[in-house]
Amino acid sequence: MIDPRSSDQHPSVPSSLDRRRFLAGAAAISVPLVLPGLSFGSSRREDTLTVGVIGCGGRGTGAARDALEAGQDVKIVALGDLFPDRLEQCRTNLAQHDAARASVPAASCFSGFDAYRGVLSTGCDIVILATPPGFRPMHFEAAIGAGKHVFMEKPAGVDATGIRKVLAAAAEADRKGLCVVAGTQRRHETCYREAIERLHAGAIGELLAGRCYWNMGSLWNVAPDPARSEMENQCRNWLYYTWLSGDHIVEQHVHNLDVLNWAFKAHPERVFGVGGRQARTAAEFGHVFDHFGLEYGYPKGRWALSMCRQQDGTAGKVEEMVTGTTGQALLRPGFARIDGPTPWRFSGDNGDPYVEEHRDLQRAIRQGPRVNEARQVAESTLTAIMGREAAYTGQEITWEQALNSQQDLMPAVLAFAELPKPPVAVPGRTKFQ
Repeated sequence: MIDPRSSDQHPSVPSSLDRRRFLAGAAAISVPLVLPGLSFGSSRREDTLTVGVIGCGGRGTGAARDALEAGQDVKIVALGDLFPDRLEQCRTNLAQHDAARASVPAASCFSGFDAYRGVLSTGCDIVILATPPGFRPMHFEAAIGAGKHVFMEKPAGVDATGIRKVLAAAAEADRKGLCVVAGTQRRHETCYREAIERLHAGAIGELLAGRCYWNMGSLWNVAPDPARSEMENQCRNWLYYTWLSGDHIVEQHVHNLDVLNWAFKAHPERVFGVGGRQARTAAEFGHVFDHFGLEYGYPKGRWALSMCRQQDGTAGKVEEMVTGTTGQALLRPGFARIDGPTPWRFSGDNGDPYVEEHRDLQRAIRQGPRVNEARQVAESTLTAIMGREAAYTGQEITWEQALNSQQDLMPAVLAFAELPKPPVAVPGRTKFQ
């Protein structure tokens, strides 16, 4: 069954707050951190954590509300978005939600391609990065450079050039003692955490293979407006342009691939498979594919089947399965079951991972241990990117090829001007970069 909270809603509708959220969880690295007036282990609860939001669509608006729910000593102090209309929608929504803690003055609201710089200049403690993922590496690099703690939505980027920037900034975050939480929510959803812990403890023996799916219908799209520049039309309809979204295997299916990496405690070594564009061929769907089917090869001879599609009228399936020498695990949001010699099924309070991710980030900043999930989400994102490129080109792609690729999808100039429309990839013709 499809989790309705796991797909971005129309970016112009900030009331769509049931977007993908995630509970922070990654390698906890204990590094001393002292902020002005705030230190780990402090019992002082009067210190307010201030938050700036970069990306004010449904994604960023929802994340801001989650941050407020996660802690009473949190305040939204700055907003930034490419588009002034989306910025104002978010600003109004947050003020109505919590006037005392989320009424952002006009002087702390910024729009345009450099809006992120304005948010980072306000002195906020935490930044939420929720723009289309093509901008994520640039914004994450700048946020860490400015000494901010970060909640970074998934995916971490759309190409290898961006992923390398994220990995470098992740290392810088470690050096600066900063906390980073990423938007792969299954990592800390209670049922997932308990199930993966059991798998790592040997509940189904040695892990051999995995399967993961995100099969559903189409999402929103924004029809092009001839009064707008091509750059603006693509940015407003960002799901359907690889330089902005990474295609749906990267933007959405990364959740499922992340679970397999988590279960196997590794990233894949190679991938090959198929993909194409059959159901969504109209101009408003840009140039992305509408289905992918891939086989990933993991270390120790393990493998995983990955399938995702966005085609109306098709059967839905959003879940992960892991097979071991003595059993199998089935996972999906709110559900986890293990079959084998020691069968188990999750029961109890699953919590709200969409709030807990922010609560965990706030807790890590205040009292530790420190958390930095940037490398984890970067590796899962590259897992998705290499799968996309295997389907786009029709070639087998290795991890090293993917990581060292010189592909850079970001336009050379960011301005509201004309922008070439990328062609649809053709396997066997499109070349790996």
